[in-house]
Amino acid sequence: ANKPPLPKSRSQYRLRPPGEALQTSHKSQLARVDTQYSINPFTIVTNCDQLKKACSALEQAEAIGLDCETTDLDPYKGEIRLTQLSTDQHTYVIDHRRYHGPSGYNPLAQLLEASKPRTICHHSKFEQKWLLHKLGIRLGGIFDSMLASQLIDFNQKSHNLATVARIYLGIEVDKTLQKSDWTGELSNEQIRYAVRDSQILPELRRVLVRRLSQENLIRAAQLEFEAVSTVASIELAGIFLDIDRWREQLTLVTQQHQTLAAELQEILAAGAPQGTLFGHTLINLDSHPEILAALKLLNVPVDRSTKNNVLLPLAKEFPAVAKLLEYRPLSKALTSYGESWFSAINPVTHRVHPEFSQLGAPTGRFSCSDPNVQQVPHADGYRRCFRAPAGRKFCIVDYSQIELRIIAEFSQDPGFMAAFRSGVDLHKTTASQVFNVSIDQVTAEQRDFAKRLNFGVVYGIGAPRFANMTGMSLTEAEGTLRRYFETYRELDTYLQDTANQALEDRMVRTGSGRIVRYRFDPKNKQHVNSTKRKARNARIQGTGSDIFKRALRLVGEELRGTSAQIVNIIHDEIVVEVDDCEAEDISNRVSAKMILAGEEYLTTVPVKADPQITTEWIKD
Repeated sequence: ANKPPLPKSRSQYRLRPPGEALQTSHKSQLARVDTQYSINPFTIVTNCDQLKKACSALEQAEAIGLDCETTDLDPYKGEIRLTQLSTDQHTYVIDHRRYHGPSGYNPLAQLLEASKPRTICHHSKFEQKWLLHKLGIRLGGIFDSMLASQLIDFNQKSHNLATVARIYLGIEVDKTLQKSDWTGELSNEQIRYAVRDSQILPELRRVLVRRLSQENLIRAAQLEFEAVSTVASIELAGIFLDIDRWREQLTLVTQQHQTLAAELQEILAAGAPQGTLFGHTLINLDSHPEILAALKLLNVPVDRSTKNNVLLPLAKEFPAVAKLLEYRPLSKALTSYGESWFSAINPVTHRVHPEFSQLGAPTGRFSCSDPNVQQVPHADGYRRCFRAPAGRKFCIVDYSQIELRIIAEFSQDPGFMAAFRSGVDLHKTTASQVFNVSIDQVTAEQRDFAKRLNFGVVYGIGAPRFANMTGMSLTEAEGTLRRYFETYRELDTYLQDTANQALEDRMVRTGSGRIVRYRFDPKNKQHVNSTKRKARNARIQGTGSDIFKRALRLVGEELRGTSAQIVNIIHDEIVVEVDDCEAEDISNRVSAKMILAGEEYLTTVPVKADPQITTEWIKD
């Protein structure tokens, strides 16, 4: 399909003859094959009768390779030029420019919306967005060879079709025509190119299914495949960004940035050996070497790094450090959340349509780009810019402490379990234990401290980093962590066992069986400690991803036929836009489905989801 650029190769395809041994290891070094590749017979479909016959033949297949050629990457700007449907024996190519028929695409919809035969795509979200937007077709049983490849080995450098076909089939895929002009009359070479891309998918699926089965990744793969349709719908829906509010916020941040920059220049100049004609030496506040030199002149005890985690413990003692830490978020905000966002607004929908990558991290977490709404600052000034249009509301539902509940489930620690089962505030309970006071005597500061401690443990925090976070001395931080793990002994045992097992297996598994692999030098202490820290968090964060993707599938199905649509997702939060009159009902239904998804993985710890109805992307 006409998708983002892929590596090009001039070699021809070659299909493995029946019975020839398969080399399925992702580590296999397959030689380039230059043998001439003959494509399967194909039929061009231009009318309804031909489409009916094609779909009738295809519905008998176990699986169908599906690929679309489009005139643009954006469904709102282009059109589907071709749709290719392939079995091992034959390919049907729907020419949408020439197609006509009284029943439209009903036969195609009936075929593709069914759970069987399986629809095989490479990067199925792309096809799903176009088919859903242009033809109203929601794919039924999806098998995505790109997602399958990522699950098998996330660390593989590339997962595009050319690479995956080379690794698992020994086929060289020529992508030269990918960027050719698909808007006019198509050449025979373009038609044959389109046929080839879909034709290899059935065999690719068979090989990948065996690999997924060997790695015990079938459940994880199904979880990913079932989320695709909902993710495609989210990207199509987009979210409304109020331009006027964004400009107001940009102006405010610019003013704050300029004020802080001037104040910081004055403070740093105090240590300079000489001034300029204007009374002080101007420093590039975004230059690490210049900041480092200026701080040293002020006798700030910094060595080679000016990273925030290094500077944080020094902020109370040195005003320059405190001012620098205040300045940096504003500087980053102007770079990441400035006028460039205006160009991300789609001229057709007048909304932003972020790209969500289902496997944006080894743990299965989503990543986001173009633009990255997941990283929008939590400050109300930014979040209020994302609002529901007139007559609509946002239902914002997020899981309550889901990762802490997961760690309670996995560790079966009595203290964690009791807190969640009783409904008592876990952070207050932790503060009570750490500070040796009764729960009703825990202060807000102590609770906040315990909250950072609880979440820090989830992320594999050690004493040095905890000391940096809290301003404690290393000795105090070590003592605090010791008291914490004396309180939650089973949690300590679980974390240690997980880390040690990861060193032995070089991987951890999440609740769905998803694999997070590790490559490290066992003789390098730094590598070993880093792996142990990551492993403690990976199973927890990864299971959170499992739960969230299951929730997306359930919520997506629940919202069909209503005025509601998911417009944003962020790790454990779902933002739904809905008509005013349905907001209360939809909020309850979304919460219920999210809880149901969590309960499939957490059987001994209660799952909670917190809903809120708003007009802006802001929660109390």
